[in-house]
Amino acid sequence: MSKRPNPKLQLQNSFHLLRRAAKWPIWADLIARLGLAFFLIGIVILVHWIDRAGLKDSHDGHISFLDVVYFTMISVTTTGFGDIAPVSDRSRLIEAVIVTPIRIAVLFIFVGTAYNFVIKRTWEKWRMARIQAKLTDHIVVMGYGTSGAEAVNELIQRGTDPACIVVIDQARNRINAAEAAGCNVLEGDASNDDTLIDLRIAEAQSVLVSAGRDDTSILIVLTVRHLAPNVPISVVIRAQDNELLARQAGANNVINPVSFTGLLLAGSAQGAHIADYMADLASIGGKVQLRERLVSAEEVGRSLDQLASGGRGLRVYRRGTPYGFWEPEVQKLESGDMVVEVIRCEPSEADAA
Repeated sequence: MSKRPNPKLQLQNSFHLLRRAAKWPIWADLIARLGLAFFLIGIVILVHWIDRAGLKDSHDGHISFLDVVYFTMISVTTTGFGDIAPVSDRSRLIEAVIVTPIRIAVLFIFVGTAYNFVIKRTWEKWRMARIQAKLTDHIVVMGYGTSGAEAVNELIQRGTDPACIVVIDQARNRINAAEAAGCNVLEGDASNDDTLIDLRIAEAQSVLVSAGRDDTSILIVLTVRHLAPNVPISVVIRAQDNELLARQAGANNVINPVSFTGLLLAGSAQGAHIADYMADLASIGGKVQLRERLVSAEEVGRSLDQLASGGRGLRVYRRGTPYGFWEPEVQKLESGDMVVEVIRCEPSEADAA
């Protein structure tokens, strides 16, 4: 019933564009890891030096400090040439109880460091580049405040795969919330050209802008329209004076929550159920839903009240001009017409139960 994303969008649920600034710079993290490893090695050297009487050197029979350092390094790295070996029971117990756990810890540190700084980073860069190259027909939500979060939640409830949604915001807590919802996320500036190019904004299905400030939202709209001339843009604008500016910047739909709230209040003054029905139309959680779609081939030539979907036709957009259900132009639908209709929401499994 609800419009689902184009199947050409090939994304993985595990794919996340999240980029976070590390608490430590890379060089500090690397130094800390290596410092811990050498500290553990130093402990082993100290233990071996204290218990050097339990070691035997088959070369000259004498255990010097250099021999202890040498034996520790080949022991920790599990090389083991056999020229120096523990011979007393106490030395063997120390090797088993103290040195072996430290050896394993040091190996984990080195292997983990190699994985994080070489293998993982290389793999993530390759995987991100490969997936970003396939981004198409995705929905980009710029700003995950109250309006953006509600929009994402409504999209998911209407059947949109969260993996088809990319959320951009500069606030870490909002990014985390969007990621928890299953969306692909990017912590960054939505008005930056490079950020939008990385997201293949020109290939997006639609863009929803809710930056919290009208000036920021309008700047984002300008940037998106510059990079994606044909992508539909919807923007939240809170000051009525800025609505025209948002349209001039390139927004297809300008939504003013203050004005909409006023409409609901005025409607409630005229009738107890008008505001309730308007909210019902706007949400997937109600009994009815507003939907916009292209006229189907079988509906061409029919009137607006004979839709194949069984919905109630309200308006037709023909070459950018709107026609109401009472106007003669809607008595014969044409190919390319955009229909706005009210349809019945299918009951959920919970409702059916």
